[in-house]
Amino acid sequence: MRPPKPSLQTRREFLRTSLVGGALSWTVPSFLHATLQSLHAAQDGALIQRERGRDGRILVVIQLAGGNDGLNTVIPIGNDHYYRARPSLGIQPDDSLKINDAFGLHPGLAGLKQALDDGDLAIVHGVGYPNPNRSHFRSMEIWHTASDSDRNLGTGWLGRYFDNNCSGCSSTAGINIGDETPQAFASGAPIGITFRNPDYYRLATDSFSAGGLGPEDEMFREMNAIQALEEFSGSSIGSLSGRSGRDREEAPIDFLERTAMDAQVSSEKIRKIAASESRGTNYPNNALGRDLELIGKLIKGDMDTRVYYASHGGFDTHVNQTGTHQRLLSEFSTALRAFLDDIKQQGNLNRVTVLTFSEFGRRVSQNANNGTDHGAAAPVFVAGAGIRAGLAGDPPSLDPADLDRGDVRHTVDFRSVYATILEQHLGADSRAILGRAFPTLPLFG
Repeated sequence: MRPPKPSLQTRREFLRTSLVGGALSWTVPSFLHATLQSLHAAQDGALIQRERGRDGRILVVIQLAGGNDGLNTVIPIGNDHYYRARPSLGIQPDDSLKINDAFGLHPGLAGLKQALDDGDLAIVHGVGYPNPNRSHFRSMEIWHTASDSDRNLGTGWLGRYFDNNCSGCSSTAGINIGDETPQAFASGAPIGITFRNPDYYRLATDSFSAGGLGPEDEMFREMNAIQALEEFSGSSIGSLSGRSGRDREEAPIDFLERTAMDAQVSSEKIRKIAASESRGTNYPNNALGRDLELIGKLIKGDMDTRVYYASHGGFDTHVNQTGTHQRLLSEFSTALRAFLDDIKQQGNLNRVTVLTFSEFGRRVSQNANNGTDHGAAAPVFVAGAGIRAGLAGDPPSLDPADLDRGDVRHTVDFRSVYATILEQHLGADSRAILGRAFPTLPLFG
């Protein structure tokens, strides 16, 4: 029987209080794991085959933080209730990017309109959940954990995907580009790393400088023979110190060495890939554009990452929404369009699905400050080569008699979107991850 893995708190305390408290991840490096699996194949009966590198499916999640106004994003241009509720904020049909006689996209979403016309984008109407919560924090927690509105879960939906489908993967199975790890990554056996600037994703030491290695870095290189890893092969496994038996508890020095090794190997690979030049695609010079450019490089660089996560904030548009919303959607659209072009040129579009969501939409009626207040359901974007392009889900009614305290009622549970991506793109058991079965949507094929 395998010994239980150290808890997250135990590992964090160990890293924080030890001499080398900067190791950024704690799972066995993927190449070392593969070797160990080979050594134990006779006992296990067979190797577990995992998708890696160019063989694996990838999910890229883009969070539109702050509560994006869904009604001015996918505009119901054929609906009189919309224009009566928004006498100054409503976008006229001739100003929209027309999808059909009933709906158009915001004029700032030209890149998404092109993706839709190219057959690479699906728009899901009315996505939300029962008994919606208008608090940013609670609604975001519900989306991240895939919980019911009256429950609190300690793990995220992507974290449970890691637990169920990424056992033995390296820490880079999940990469978040940002300053704080999303709650969606929270898991029982932590996998996933977070960084804003890849130059600073390395062992955190007082003597660190972006231009070179500090003495602690050199110590870890020497301790773990990092300089020889390029020549590492299964035959040299015996040269690594520490226990390899599966039935014995891991000694602290073993854990220390493998965490240091994993952090060093993954950080060097990420920094090397990030430093490479982008060719053939012009990403916009905005924060999301830079984040997606980095994700594009990492995909091209054959990282074994299953999930990438990025955020684009500022959508809490209570006051003077028009100009701010135009800028935010234009930044999002140009960045996503450049990313789709990039991975298409790489030949990787068939491996990648992009999911874009916000924690809630906005109220149907504009407020007195030419803005909109916290609402409920909103559209979700799903992009990729295998997508069944077009509009999906039932558009919610805007008739005042059908609203819930001024909000549109959801017609699609957000967990149905998750279940569809888990089942049809990532090949995972959605029931095990989401806790129960949710109907899937016709988004793929």
